[in-house]
Amino acid sequence: MRKSGFSNERLFVLVGAAMLACGPSRSAGITPDGGVKSAGGNAGSGIAGSAGTGIAGSAIGSGGQPGTGGSVTNGSGGLDAIDATVGSGGNNGMGGSTPAPGMDAGYPEIDDAGQFVPTGPFQWNLPHGFPVPLVPVDNPMTYAKVKLGRFLFYDTRLSFNGTESCATCHDPAQAFTDGRAHGLGSTGELHPRGPMSLANVAYAATLTWENPDMKELEPQAKVPLFGDHPVELGLGMHEDDVVERLSGVPAYESMFARAFPADASPITVDNVTRALSSFERTLLSGGSRYDRDVIDGDFTALTASEARGLALFNDDRFSCFQCHAGTSFTRGTVAQGMSAPSEVFENTGLYNVDGKGAYPAATQGVIDFTHQPADMGKFKAPTLRNIAVTAPYMHDGSIATLDEVLDHYAAGGRTIATGPNAGDGSKNPFKSGFVHGFTATADERADLIAFLNSLTDDDFLKDPRFSDPWPAYKAAN
Repeated sequence: MRKSGFSNERLFVLVGAAMLACGPSRSAGITPDGGVKSAGGNAGSGIAGSAGTGIAGSAIGSGGQPGTGGSVTNGSGGLDAIDATVGSGGNNGMGGSTPAPGMDAGYPEIDDAGQFVPTGPFQWNLPHGFPVPLVPVDNPMTYAKVKLGRFLFYDTRLSFNGTESCATCHDPAQAFTDGRAHGLGSTGELHPRGPMSLANVAYAATLTWENPDMKELEPQAKVPLFGDHPVELGLGMHEDDVVERLSGVPAYESMFARAFPADASPITVDNVTRALSSFERTLLSGGSRYDRDVIDGDFTALTASEARGLALFNDDRFSCFQCHAGTSFTRGTVAQGMSAPSEVFENTGLYNVDGKGAYPAATQGVIDFTHQPADMGKFKAPTLRNIAVTAPYMHDGSIATLDEVLDHYAAGGRTIATGPNAGDGSKNPFKSGFVHGFTATADERADLIAFLNSLTDDDFLKDPRFSDPWPAYKAAN
């Protein structure tokens, strides 16, 4: 029995609604002999059956038998002859699948020395209860693309002056943020907003603080690469330079060829963004103590204080769950079998600089894209997973601690007494109705913060699969 007496039914209705809408928490996988493996739910749409024709007699077909030559194919989606790419039919239903021989449960046969070993079709290593992410049909997941994307993610050659990589602003130890209130571009330009966490970005319905139209990782990756408002990696109009730089790296010749075998000249900007996106989709965080307690059913994982905080989180008095729900603790979650949320962005009453609802001119939210007055001050509700390591908070990093975040919401909006941003945010006419203020005892506040701390996934923060591969590669070569 739960220590606080908190109702599991209430939890799954409010916090887990988006997750449960996807069907069983685990579904069918693929056994090495081609059969469908039940894993606690109904079978998904995975591949089963006999082997394809194989790769020169050495690749394992979808049924697990060696082929005799030619290319492996599957009628429902297709397996790539070199990377065993999974097409629309997929190899995984709504859960994990049993690896083929020689494949581990994570990202098999991916070494840090730049050597590729033939593998089977990509198989999601999903945390328990997580739905299968959506993947664009023109960029199916493969291990080769994931590996290439990991190398690119840490490569400073992707900044014009060679000073920054994607990882500069997205440090795995900080849940792929950087600890800054405002991002700092490769040219030294200070950004109006802070970098968002990439944890579970595969499930994000929208990908930035304020752009409602940025919904896929592939086009989004071009923004930090080539965007100039603000300048991030600073490549601007230098697409040809990117191709030339990467073409001169021996490791990339084989990596791109493996990742994009159908392309005669695979080192292209579009393929860079496809590989980066593939890697980013694997950044799945679902191993916190909250997950072990609530999702896995180990009711000893949370302390009594954390369990009480979870109950408060889902209480209408606080309304935290209204904007932070589902697999990723954010309203903007999508996956296979889920419909896109109707509203992702909210005005939390952070500012009211003119008494009429205005936010500071540097970044005003969704209105900057829609030009609709009602969108003033609306920003994406970020994931709360690993929130304890992603300070400072809010889109502009203007709140330093979780305790101060509670102050803000308890007041129903922030009041700034003096200075250029002075104003009473609680009176912002565009403020969300969910930000209604509350009273809480010192113990209740402590319990809420304890629960938020329980969302930290320590294994995710130090997962070697997400670390910089270049030091080991250079040491081996």
